Amino acid sequence: MNLFWFLGLFFISGFCSLVYETIWLRMAMGVFGVTAPFVSIFISVFMAGLGLGSWAGGRLAQRLRSKPASTTLRLYALAELVIAVSAVAVPILLALSKELLADALAGVDWGSSGYYWVSGLFVTLALLPWCMCMGATFPLAMASIEKRFTRSCAGSFSYLYLANVIGAACGTLVCAFVLIELFGLRASAVLAAVLNVIIALLAFILSLERSMGAALTSAESSPAGPHAAGPRLLSLLFMTGLVSMAMEVVWIRQFTPFLGTTIYAFAIILALYLAASFAGSCLYRAALRRGAASDHFAWIISGALGLLPLAAANPYLPFNGPLRVLVGIAALCGLMGYLTPSLVDRWSSGDPHRAGTAYAVNILGCILGPLLAGFLLLPHMAERHALAVLSLPLFAVGFLSVRSLGPRRFFGAINAATFYAALAVLASAQVFLSVSFEDRLGELGWKTEVKRDYQATVVAAGTGMQRMLLVNGAGMTKLTPITKFMAHLPLAFLPRPPQNALVICFGMGTTFRSLLSWGIEVTAVELVAGVYGVFGYFHSDAQEVLASPRARIVVDDGRRFLARSPEQFDVITIDAAPPMESAGTSFLYTKEFYSLIAARLKPSGIVQQWFMEPLEPSVMSAFASALKESFPYVRVFLSVEGWGYHCLASRSPIAAYSAAALVARMPPAAARDFLEFGPHARMAEQMEAAISKEIAIDDLIISGVRPLRDDHPINEYFFLRREFPKLWP
Repeated sequence: MNLFWFLGLFFISGFCSLVYETIWLRMAMGVFGVTAPFVSIFISVFMAGLGLGSWAGGRLAQRLRSKPASTTLRLYALAELVIAVSAVAVPILLALSKELLADALAGVDWGSSGYYWVSGLFVTLALLPWCMCMGATFPLAMASIEKRFTRSCAGSFSYLYLANVIGAACGTLVCAFVLIELFGLRASAVLAAVLNVIIALLAFILSLERSMGAALTSAESSPAGPHAAGPRLLSLLFMTGLVSMAMEVVWIRQFTPFLGTTIYAFAIILALYLAASFAGSCLYRAALRRGAASDHFAWIISGALGLLPLAAANPYLPFNGPLRVLVGIAALCGLMGYLTPSLVDRWSSGDPHRAGTAYAVNILGCILGPLLAGFLLLPHMAERHALAVLSLPLFAVGFLSVRSLGPRRFFGAINAATFYAALAVLASAQVFLSVSFEDRLGELGWKTEVKRDYQATVVAAGTGMQRMLLVNGAGMTKLTPITKFMAHLPLAFLPRPPQNALVICFGMGTTFRSLLSWGIEVTAVELVAGVYGVFGYFHSDAQEVLASPRARIVVDDGRRFLARSPEQFDVITIDAAPPMESAGTSFLYTKEFYSLIAARLKPSGIVQQWFMEPLEPSVMSAFASALKESFPYVRVFLSVEGWGYHCLASRSPIAAYSAAALVARMPPAAARDFLEFGPHARMAEQMEAAISKEIAIDDLIISGVRPLRDDHPINEYFFLRREFPKLWP
């Protein structure tokens, strides 16, 4: 057996692991909500499984030292087979969690720590066994290499890490850009499972061979640099995991204004992160073969490279989004790709048990990094300041590396301390001189108000009717009469006096405020706390509105609220954040979502679903078909501004009232609110403009396009359809 077989096995294994992570996260968000705390919990559980599996696999490999190499290779094959089972098991376990969640969380407050503890327990039960098997593959394969090759293989971890990382990068891109769009979530997971089975069969066949090919070169068997196996190396491994993953959270928020909010934006950042790590690992392997692997210079420049995203995110630079990300993060990610396998190799010297422990420590840092950035740093400071804080430990280690080098070993006559001091000064200047997206709005003369929390950075900008709401730099909504019609149309068509209403997606609060003008109880559900925090920027009477005993705002995922709430409403109105291709938007348009809506509507209640005109008729058709199949009665009205549709849906017939009859049903306060933004000055004209452009729901549906489902969110995954339109009917 040639050692290159292990490269192939770990490339495919890394590919599958990112496919699973992407798909499982998507499925889990449909059950537990699209919130930053839950995403952090999911990633923590996934990474914890890898860490525990790495540690446990190392312990197992140590106990099997007296066994032949075929034993550990067959255990590796078994681990891959178990991972394949997860393609079927995890969706079943998550569906079971959905059934049990309501009972387990009865009486638990929204967004409370109790809710997240219970959610975390269900996610752990669903994911942990399979993730542990993924983590165990490293030490089990290393044990097989150690036993089957005649020479010491102290660099075996970095050898496997190299293949695994580039496989993960490919898995990220192929899953996001190809698999889910073509096959959906469940089928994509099954395809990954087939690959895991192939890996397992290959590993089992290879375990039957009695001998293997050439070992690693002798230069690779002794990584250069300090060999001290003390806590210093483990602390550095912990720090690299923590800093790199924390910075990734900051990068996503920092580059969103330039990349957009699509699935592909996040996939690009992750893929570039992994690809750069692969390049760094390649450099380390090349240095290892030459016997010249040293990390001194890498640590010296690491702090400065951590601040490069500040320059790349300068809004005045004429770069496109992907190029900004490449310039900003590639150097540091490459450095981390160099340092991580170097540190593990130095700690383990090829010993699977020690490698498993070291990798588990690195993963522990990866678990805590997103929590540090998302819940401690970003809610309280700008992205540039968060990066500065995260770069400080890198500067500290760099300073210690300078001291250990001495001036004569650093570029000959150049004094290392002077160089490092100049580097630190330049980095500090970059922090203070950098310009953020919201800074540019201010420099352009826009009035702005900024709110930060663990979920997003919210910016309210502009004056008069030109005011805008931006979340992570993406425009969400503007002051428009359309958002008033979202409230008044369904309430006016209701066949009886309304008592309460629910608005999903608070936005500027216009719809919430208009619903309250009917004198009814109104609940608003908003995912981002900072959004309702700028309510007063758009409406001068915001404090008075919020003080009303009839007003309630819940900071939560709208879908999760529907699943947990026992309440029923006369009217539910939904206005999902644009654009329609944004990551997570499909959760508010699928048949599964409408089944939750139907359960929360009172008899003869009406749901108002706003459809913004998407870029593709097929997407609009999928939206409309899901609504039509969920409710037997649907009426559709083109908006007063000539774009987008108000869809009124109910389980009971929706009467065909005239404009005059609808106006007569409105209370005086609601009538005044209805006219506030125009476009007409009289009630009859305003209502006539709202209902005169009615179309049939079937006019939006294309034959052969299936209704939108959770398993196949075609609005979010569109790359192939748009780049290769001739391949699509």
